[in-house]
Order: sequence, then C-alpha cells, then structure tokens
Amino acid sequence: MMAQLKFDNSYSRLPDRFFSRVAPTPVSNPSLIRLNRELAEELGLDPDWLCSEAGVAFLAGNSIPPGATPIAAAYAGHQFGNFVPQLGDGRAILLGEVVGRGGQRRDIQLKGSGPTPFSRRGDGRAALGPVLREYLVSETMAALGIPTTRALAAVSTGDAVFRESVLPGAIITRVASSHIRVGTFQYFAQRSDHEALRRLADYVIERHYPQAGEAERPYHALLAAVIERQADLIANWLLVGFVHGVMNTDNMSVAGETIDYGPCAFLDVYDAGTVFSSIDQHGRYAYGNQPRIAHWNLTRLAETLLPLLSEDETAAVAEAESILAAFAPRFEASYQGGLLRKLGLSTKREGDEALTSDLLRAMAENGADFTLTFRRLCDVSAPSADREPIRSLFIDPTVFDRWADRWFQRLQEEPQDSTLRQAAMRAVNPAYIPRNHLVEEMIEAAVERKDYKPFEELLQVLSRPYEEQPGRERYSDAPERSGIPYRTFCGT
Repeated sequence: MMAQLKFDNSYSRLPDRFFSRVAPTPVSNPSLIRLNRELAEELGLDPDWLCSEAGVAFLAGNSIPPGATPIAAAYAGHQFGNFVPQLGDGRAILLGEVVGRGGQRRDIQLKGSGPTPFSRRGDGRAALGPVLREYLVSETMAALGIPTTRALAAVSTGDAVFRESVLPGAIITRVASSHIRVGTFQYFAQRSDHEALRRLADYVIERHYPQAGEAERPYHALLAAVIERQADLIANWLLVGFVHGVMNTDNMSVAGETIDYGPCAFLDVYDAGTVFSSIDQHGRYAYGNQPRIAHWNLTRLAETLLPLLSEDETAAVAEAESILAAFAPRFEASYQGGLLRKLGLSTKREGDEALTSDLLRAMAENGADFTLTFRRLCDVSAPSADREPIRSLFIDPTVFDRWADRWFQRLQEEPQDSTLRQAAMRAVNPAYIPRNHLVEEMIEAAVERKDYKPFEELLQVLSRPYEEQPGRERYSDAPERSGIPYRTFCGT
C-alpha cells in the first residue's frame, strides 16, 4: 500500500529557501484515535490500510512512504500586531501533496510531529486536547459548508508533552488546499527577495487562482481574488458565530480556507466583543473585530506584492489601495446577504439592513443565544406560530415581540410560502455547533480517562449540523450561565 500513496510534491520543487527538509520524530506507541474514512476515500487513500499498523505508523510519522518529501515551511508573520521575521512550521511537517479523486491537489501535513528548525526551542509536539479540538471544529466547519482545512486522522503518541502540566501527546493529520499564508509572502518581502516573491506568487496563481494567470495583470488579479475569498470567509464565520482567536498573518491562508484552529470557539450569548483566547488581552481578535483584522492582514499581503504590481512604488501603492478598497463592500454584501437568508428573506428591500442590525442589537442587550435565536426563528416564520420558545431567550421578551412584528410584516413581501421559507432557513441556521461546555467535557473525558466516546458522539452530531436530531437536544441546548467568561488556550 505504501507505493499507492502517490505524492506529487510541487511545493518541495521550489527553491530550498522556501522550506527546511526535516523528518518527523518517531513516537513510542502510536494508537489511532479516529480516521476520517470519508475524507480518506475522497483523497484516493485506502481507509482500511490507514487503520492498519503500517497505516498508523504513517499517520504518526514513524514511517515515511516512498514519494513523500517531508518539509517544514518557512514563513514570517504579525502576531497580535507585532512582526516576527521568522516563524515557520515549528510543530508541523508537510509530508507531501496528493491529487484526490476530484482532481484537487491537497497537502497532507502532520501537526505535532516533533521539532523542526523553526521550533524556537519548542518540542514540536501537540497535546491531545488541542488535537481533538482542531479535529472536531475543522470537521464541523466543513459540515457547515465553510472553507476549511480538514482532519484526516488523530493519533495518540504514547508520549507525554510538558506544558503547564504533563499531558498526553497526539498528532493530527491535516489536509489543506495548501499551507501558504500571508506570512509566507511576508517572509520573503522583509528579506527583499523579489525573485522568491515572484516565484511564490506564480505558484499560488497556478495552484489556487488559475484565472488570475489569464488576466492582463496577473498579480493584481491574484490580490483581488484573495481579498474576495477572505471577505466571504470572514462573513461566513460571523454568520455561524465563529471566533478564530488568533488571526495573525501567519494564520491566514491565501487559499481562503480557515486554518490553524487554536483557541477558537463559537458564541453562546451574542456579543460582538466576545473574546475566548486567553492570550488576547485587548480583544484584538474579538468576534466583531474579525472583518477589520482580515482587512489589516490583507493590507500586509498587499504590501508584500508592491514590487510585482508596479516598478513605480507610488503607483504600486495606489493600485494596491484601489484593490483593497473592494474588501469592505464584498464583505458587507456577503454578510448582509447571509443575514437576510438567515431571516428567510430571498429578496432585498429598503430597510432590511436596519431589520437585521436591530435584531442583533436586541440579542446583545437581552443576552440571547446566537445559534438558538436564529434556529428558533425557523419555527416562527408564520404569524400564527408559537413565539414562546424564542421569546424565552430574551431577558425582556417584549423586545423580541416588537421586532418580530416588523419581521412578519416584511415576510409578507416575500414570494415564498412558509413551508419553503422554513426549509430554506433551516439550511442556513445550524441547530448544532461545538458548544464550548460540550467541547470541554469531551476533552476532559479523553485526557483524564482516555474515554473517546464523548468525542465520537459530538463529532457524529456535528457532522449534520443543520438537521434536527431527535433525542440529542442536549447538544443544541445553551449552557447554564455561570458569569465566568469562557477561555480557550492555544495549545502550543
């Protein structure tokens, strides 16, 4: 089977300064926690072999298949606004690329596979909890229809990792369209390595944006295309209440996928100022600040591309600013359009934006749960429906009543009947998200008792987030309010 793992490693054919060649560090006792069989088949891999002893050795980094060229990628990045000229893959190793059954090229990377030249005195390992969180949340995002890296497998290593305490180690096998980041461009830009910048831009165009290669000005088209994907991606995050937590430039994929799930979490009560990450002391990456930060990150990308946009720096800056100006309207169109769909509105009318913003304001002022509010709207999209289940989410239910009267009046202008509207709303308003208290319960069971049943059950529910699943109400219920802010940790 090893020979059937056909790698075609285009990134490793770039110049050596793009990466460091390094093999994973073997682990003592690898054991498969979970294999994503559906994804394996999509990649053209044999799930049964991956579950075998030889397959687990591959997933743990204990054996390198023929054709793989293990590398750690070089990149820089702004971390909480501070530029670090060299970061790179400090605990991840790219084994290579496979071309799946659909013809799409994707990276296969081991995260937590040992130190690399970019580890900065770290051990290059990952603890079990963060591995399970990334597996669960990334697969939930895929089920929600949001562009994301995927989880192929999670493996326990049999070795301990040392953080604030001693924790069981694990490795996640991550699949991505690529692992090229804004920080990858920054790595070469701060070195004034214009040749490498051009090689990288050409590579990204060929791999991710072939239509840009056909444009009159390919690098202008590349920047515009990345901006469009990022604007749509961030809008999708907000529409499901997702908070990334560490939107550093080295955590922003130029392919437009959600990447690097560290201290990520989903909103319970709606509050645009929500911060989950324990290291985000000033709310830089708060839920409602994510569009602004995305634009900031994209501005850093534009700065790296200036030498490719024009030989005249003043002209290049003006052209970059013109392209960047498209972010805000693209994001607003994607976000507002998504909010209208969440409210069952298939047409656009004057006053719709006020209708959506007034609901969000009412939710924030009345402690309403984000996911439950929108899901329960699906059931009251007719004036005769029982409002009580959704009214009960608001501290002052009359605030919802006044808003709902406006909403029902607006619905009368829609062409759809209530049955079709309800189906359309349920297709965009999830019933299930990775509730933070359930994620913590799952991690505790796995770490403290080696009990993976909560992980499996939660993953099964979240694989169908838009479907009603009778008997699984606990997975959709909001947590009891404790008054203690929920905090997540990066896991590095």
